[in-house]
Amino acid sequence: MMYLLFYDYGENALERRAPYREEHLGLAAEAHAKGDLVLAGAFNDPLDGAALVFRTREAAESFVKADPYVSSGLVTGWRIREWNVVVGG
Repeated sequence: MMYLLFYDYGENALERRAPYREEHLGLAAEAHAKGDLVLAGAFNDPLDGAALVFRTREAAESFVKADPYVSSGLVTGWRIREWNVVVGG
């Protein structure tokens, strides 16, 4: 079982994320190094959100609580979905 964290971005996300990007990416790199985060990336064309794959719900929830993209309001909505992986992973 994996957990998908979906982010919804507000308008002008590309410009608005700049002040928080280094901290956000550092948080993601740290979670990946610990083995909590498997994959992560933003959606393109349009840049209106992102998806991150975590090994546990707790890791996903902790990430949200610490993420400057969330606390700054860049992320306008988020949700975690349990994902039953049947191939890979």
